[in-house]
Amino acid sequence: MKLVSWNVNGLRACVNKGFNDYFSEMDADIFCIQETKLQEGQIVLEQGAEYTQYWNYALKKGYSGTAVFTKIKPLSVRFGMEEDEEPEGRIITLEFDDFYLVNVYTPNARRDLSRLDYRLEWEDRFLTYIAQLDRHKPVIVCGDLNVAHQEIDLKNAKSNRNNSGFTPEERGKMTVLLEAGFVDSFRYIYPDRTDAYTWWSYMPKVRERNVGWRIDYFLVSARLGSSILDAGIDAHVIGSDHCPISLHIDITDR
Repeated sequence: MKLVSWNVNGLRACVNKGFNDYFSEMDADIFCIQETKLQEGQIVLEQGAEYTQYWNYALKKGYSGTAVFTKIKPLSVRFGMEEDEEPEGRIITLEFDDFYLVNVYTPNARRDLSRLDYRLEWEDRFLTYIAQLDRHKPVIVCGDLNVAHQEIDLKNAKSNRNNSGFTPEERGKMTVLLEAGFVDSFRYIYPDRTDAYTWWSYMPKVRERNVGWRIDYFLVSARLGSSILDAGIDAHVIGSDHCPISLHIDITDR
């Protein structure tokens, strides 16, 4: 099974930069996107009759939003974690026969860390949510988690300490999540690979010099670790400040 995840940072703009070509080339079984930045009816994507589309729009226009395109028919679909949560369109959960897929766009703490407290509280709720799912069947979490977990996961760790996305608090929440029974699929396959990033600033020459962060992930329930065949980062794909990532996994081989 092939899964792809991409923070497109505005789907309409990404479509004009080759999104559809990449989508067709990958021919994924499940393709997840984050930060669609649009409302219902603002775009029509015809990705083939084999795909069913699910969209979670933010109430605020031009903000956040997630979508999933799947060839595999889900048993159920859920939008968000809770009935009364802030309507930012951040989560879509699909239940399949053998696993749950959770497509997520984690809140950013903001440059001035003004949303750090909210972010940490959100992380606690998210862990509770996926842990509850994991008690029923294995979970695959994908998306922009807005944190570089270890120093190996960004180019300039020393100068970014205490910056949004690399604060001890955010990194600590990722550690707690992994210790709760989840595996970072990329580090499972490539524990020591350096210069492997998924996001780059739009500042001049930053991407060309590969001064980046790895903040997009496929996490899987620990009992699926041995089923991971490969985890990819398509850093050459332009169209967003993030690049797509992929997961090849054989869940039937558990």
